[in-house]
Amino acid sequence: MDKLLILGGNRLEGEVRISGAKNSALPLLAGTLLATTPITLSNVPHLQDVTTLIQLLGRMGVTVSINEKCDVEVNANTLASPIAPYELVKTMRASIFVLGPLLARFGEAQVSLPGGCAIGSRPVDQHLKGLAALGAEIVVEKGYVHAKRNGRLKGARFVFDMVTVGGTENVMMAAALAEGRTVLENAAREPEIVDLANMLIAMGAKIEGAGTDTLVIDGVESLKGCHYSVCPDRIETGSYLAAAAVTGGCVRATHTDPKPLDAVLQKFVEMGGKVQTGSDWIELDMQGRRPQSVSFRTAPHPGFPTDMQAQFMAILAVAEGTGTITETIFENRFMHVPELNRMGANIQVDGHLAVVRGIERLSGAPVMATDLRASMSLVLAALAAEGETLIDRIYHIDRGYERVEEKLALLGAKIRRISNRGAN
Repeated sequence: MDKLLILGGNRLEGEVRISGAKNSALPLLAGTLLATTPITLSNVPHLQDVTTLIQLLGRMGVTVSINEKCDVEVNANTLASPIAPYELVKTMRASIFVLGPLLARFGEAQVSLPGGCAIGSRPVDQHLKGLAALGAEIVVEKGYVHAKRNGRLKGARFVFDMVTVGGTENVMMAAALAEGRTVLENAAREPEIVDLANMLIAMGAKIEGAGTDTLVIDGVESLKGCHYSVCPDRIETGSYLAAAAVTGGCVRATHTDPKPLDAVLQKFVEMGGKVQTGSDWIELDMQGRRPQSVSFRTAPHPGFPTDMQAQFMAILAVAEGTGTITETIFENRFMHVPELNRMGANIQVDGHLAVVRGIERLSGAPVMATDLRASMSLVLAALAAEGETLIDRIYHIDRGYERVEEKLALLGAKIRRISNRGAN
């Protein structure tokens, strides 16, 4: 099992190219099932989760090819089986995204209940309730969701009980092929929702309201293929800017979009950083200074993203003063705290509240990643620590960060990957 060995203490400086968004690429890949002609996706990140979903499509008989530019072409017309088996779905929650498209286009779906990061309860009941509102017959038994329809799905008004990104995406994809109008209220507003809606519109769907809490979808009989580019990864962007913040450095993230990151950039400014933006770049310059502590609560977009909480905790661990973090999205998303405290951090947790008292310098230590974003918080802490840190179970980070050690090394980090076969 691979590990990362990091020697801390270097101020990170330079440019880093941001990859396509994992949280967008996965529903976009699932959405290709809706098209009657091939779809080509560009700017697809090379990540384990993306590979898993491509394998899942292939297992169902879908034809997937990758060209020399690393564009992914998907032809769903060759689908042989609408079954998403447990052995693939168990590793990744995003596999549930195939449920809505399979049901809407092919009339039935059998999808194993998903796995993924152990960061708390993320039930799929909102997905199922939304699809049932469109007329789907759904049975859950022996660990599988069995869904089918008689005739086309029917448009309906549906109010989500809670804001759910995945649920909004799944029901939106199904509604695109339903008969009549669907109105989804209390819908998620994340940029990845907008990205999926834009691809569906390019395929011929009629969708209004993406980016607001009310989506209006007028179903069409069929959707065609298109060429679509995955939006930049806002969480990867924020994570590399966090590397500048935690080391007192200056990092420019390119091929990205500043607009979805307003809440995060505001906190960087409060920390004492100088933030500059262009149409497709963001630069954070700490000018060699130690960050100032800040406090925040996670919230659905456009609030502070829960996927940036762990990274900011690593910054607060070495900041001047005391900061508080209130996690409102997932109940188990402080699992990185014991590992950060092993490195000397002073973090106390009481339920959904973490109090972080900054210290001047962390100490390198052997630590273990527990989930995707927690693994990046340990990398950031290691970059700021004195001495060496060995991070185990980094398969988590490979699920969401493309070539993380290469990108950090280009910014001046002393980092290398160690495998069972020796150093790479």
